[in-house]
Amino acid sequence: MTAATSGLSDRGSYMKVDGKHYRTVWMQDDSVCLIEQNLLPFEFKLFEAASYRDTCTAISTMIVRGAGAIGATAGYAMAQAFIEYGDDAGNIAAARKQIENTRPTAQNLFYAVERVYNAGQQSTQSAIREAQAIADEDADACKRIGELGNDLIEDGQHIETHCNAGWLAFVDYGSALAPIYAAHNSGKQVFVYADETRPRSQGARLTAWELGNENVPHTIIADNAGAHLMSLGKIDMLIVGSDRIAANGDVANKIGTLEKAIAARYYGIPFYVAAPVSTIDFDCASGSAIPIEHRHPDEVLYQSGPNQDGRPEQIRVSSPGSDAINPAFDVTPADLVTAVITDKGIFRPDELITLQS
Repeated sequence: MTAATSGLSDRGSYMKVDGKHYRTVWMQDDSVCLIEQNLLPFEFKLFEAASYRDTCTAISTMIVRGAGAIGATAGYAMAQAFIEYGDDAGNIAAARKQIENTRPTAQNLFYAVERVYNAGQQSTQSAIREAQAIADEDADACKRIGELGNDLIEDGQHIETHCNAGWLAFVDYGSALAPIYAAHNSGKQVFVYADETRPRSQGARLTAWELGNENVPHTIIADNAGAHLMSLGKIDMLIVGSDRIAANGDVANKIGTLEKAIAARYYGIPFYVAAPVSTIDFDCASGSAIPIEHRHPDEVLYQSGPNQDGRPEQIRVSSPGSDAINPAFDVTPADLVTAVITDKGIFRPDELITLQS
């Protein structure tokens, strides 16, 4: 795969797969190209979305996931709608609504769609340029998060993460993992405890795969093992990502994050949130106003993976006849967050409002 077909811009890319640089999502001609995350870590494959509808499917089915990656993908989808409909305002508006309905919690999605939609009022080419700018800005912001967050990490520390907020969750570098990568590459000895993150196991499947690619020492732990390890003094800090941060500093992130924050507070362990400023929703007063996506119960009732022949297989791991509820996110109150690592600096939750432009 050449640089052009692996999503490299003139800014380059940091993350590698089998020695080749990739971004999580990029636009090539009129198509949006993505890493098919549902197949990882067992198979690395690219998905090509030829239309904005295909790109919407990629977002809603979690071919792409994570705040920044969803945002960049949604921006590209909005640009595709302009490519398809030109100056047809009615169809453009309908396409925007369809894109915004794919994942209701991720703030970066709405941020990107609005920017590309507004740029498209000038021309289709303006929409495409704006979508690319959003992707580049996301990668640059995550690189800066890594640089700033590295200063918080001491040599020899053990860090717990929840879900995947690595480069797969953004265009490049990641948010929660960016400081870890920066610390590792600066020569610090760091060790990562990666929560498995049920029900979709993003930590066990994606975070662990990323850390392995970067040769970062790590191990996977059950979601309910974190507090136990904290009680034994085995965790020095937690760093998580966020899908939306309210104006008061409340943080929406993958379900289970709240439990980690409560345990960290009890044991006096710093709890950091890493997110670009684009994740902050200044129009959302508090976490109680953040919509929480509920996904299909089958994600809780079944597990999937390759069978002995390497083909994907879904197996029920719960009592037949039982139902399940599946909230995808929870909200951690601002007073449980030690600080938020952004691309503009490190801030207490109550200081984030100063970033409003």
